[in-house]
Amino acid sequence: MRYLLLAIAFVLSPAIADEPQPEIATGRGEIKSARADTYMAVTANPHASRAAERILARGGTAVDAAIAAQMVLGLVEPQSSGIGGGAFMLSYDAAQERLQYYDGRETAPAGVDEDYFMADGGPRPFLQAVIGGYSVGVPGVVRMLELAHQRDGKLPWADLFQPAIELAESGFAVSPRLHQLLQSLPQVAARPAIAGYFFDARGAPLPVGHLLKNPEYAQTLRTIATGGADAFYGGAIAEAIVRAVAEDPLNPGQLTMKDMAAYRAVVRDPLCSSFLQYRVCGADAPSSGGTSVGAILGILGQFPLRDLEVGSHELTHLFIEASELAFADRNTYSADSDFVSVPSESMVASGYLTERAELIDPAAATEAVPGDPVAFEQKRLMAQSPELPNTSHLVIVDRYGNGVSMTTSIETGFGSRLLVKGFLLNNQLTDFSFTPKYADGALVANRIQPGKRPRSSMAPTIVFNGDGSMRLLVGSPGGSRIIDYTARTILYHLGLGVPIAEAIAAGNIGAIGSRVELEPGYFSADTVARLEEKGHRVVQRELNSGIHAIAIVNGKLLGGADPRREGSAVGR
Repeated sequence: MRYLLLAIAFVLSPAIADEPQPEIATGRGEIKSARADTYMAVTANPHASRAAERILARGGTAVDAAIAAQMVLGLVEPQSSGIGGGAFMLSYDAAQERLQYYDGRETAPAGVDEDYFMADGGPRPFLQAVIGGYSVGVPGVVRMLELAHQRDGKLPWADLFQPAIELAESGFAVSPRLHQLLQSLPQVAARPAIAGYFFDARGAPLPVGHLLKNPEYAQTLRTIATGGADAFYGGAIAEAIVRAVAEDPLNPGQLTMKDMAAYRAVVRDPLCSSFLQYRVCGADAPSSGGTSVGAILGILGQFPLRDLEVGSHELTHLFIEASELAFADRNTYSADSDFVSVPSESMVASGYLTERAELIDPAAATEAVPGDPVAFEQKRLMAQSPELPNTSHLVIVDRYGNGVSMTTSIETGFGSRLLVKGFLLNNQLTDFSFTPKYADGALVANRIQPGKRPRSSMAPTIVFNGDGSMRLLVGSPGGSRIIDYTARTILYHLGLGVPIAEAIAAGNIGAIGSRVELEPGYFSADTVARLEEKGHRVVQRELNSGIHAIAIVNGKLLGGADPRREGSAVGR
């Protein structure tokens, strides 16, 4: 199935239901922005969007609604996120004019060392690391959500779990996307528990429309609802997690009860940078999303964007070059700032990005090399980690003017394939560089270390107008391509004036390494030929983003869910 182009369910307020909707010619059918006056939620699944709306209608905050949505996503979109994983959240408090960055990234167990992913003198093969207990980090999302709720929540904690509990007990229909991924991803049924849940007695994936119930997940949520995050990081739930990891018969890991008890979510300063007249704020280290999105936009802001057209070879070339420059720095410097020095502010400083923009030749592709945003004693070269495109993103604006942009993940599709008490465990340790040192002996910034958080490309973003008011909330799943998906959407919407739903649905560009990826069907043959003439090695392939956004224009909330997936926008 080329795309799962499912209908986007929009709940429109009566006051604006008859207003003209922007029609978008994308080649993927007619797409319209959702509109609302009071509140809006855009998530990766209609069940989760409705759960968020239920909380918003009761007067809950954006954080309250995000908690409810996450609990449902872990049930209906288990391949992408859940309480066995981690997340980054930006939360804006309108009354206090305060933006918080909540870091719920997983941490490495205390028992690992820097050679954890090395074997026989080289890095372990990816599939040997990804499945089973070996790459399970301490889950962070539950502790992060509790911390955010304590600061930015309004409704009782336990109430936020009720929509997911009810749905887990009554059951939900297996979606086309879930069914497709059960068929297509390798070794989904690698362990008995996950095989018994998602597959029938003959070993076939559950069909589309099958009513899937998860009473064990419902009981887990009840435990957390009454006992708080402590009930997840200690007691029977933590014991089950540790046992599944340590006793995995083929690929055991190092996670212990001490690791679980020691986990702490962190409140950090968001990283903000300039793009035209806007302030773009994102997740700083250990995410590379804030620095890389900011760098791409800051570089592109040096060019006359309004003279360029979406899909043209001129604009696409500039985006490719800016992305490759940003990724050269990202791969060199980005890591957990609690362990290494990350020059985040310098990486998005206007003067530095002006210098980087001068490296771009509008007529030809150039080799992107890392810059020197600060004087480092030892220049680090590129270190890759196999970050894969399975994650989820949601955006919410509540009646109080607060906003949340949150990206959440268990890493690869279905994570470690370990199903524990109704939810899947992550394999986020694979986001560390498998190789701890370069050939010259220099240490890789993103090497694995005890207690360290792996580098991420998750890029929850909130953009502000010059007067400090919210203008855009956006983000996407997609592994390291998240950065390009998010930056491209902001560029098209704010830089070129493209309506938000159209900006989301426009063709994706991937420029994260040695080749250029273009989404087929969006770029003309002439554009592709012109890019190749400039020296780009172009590959056309599906780029299955999941961009979700809410734009705030003249007091209206305009939302869009990526038509490539099954998300929905709801509001009133």
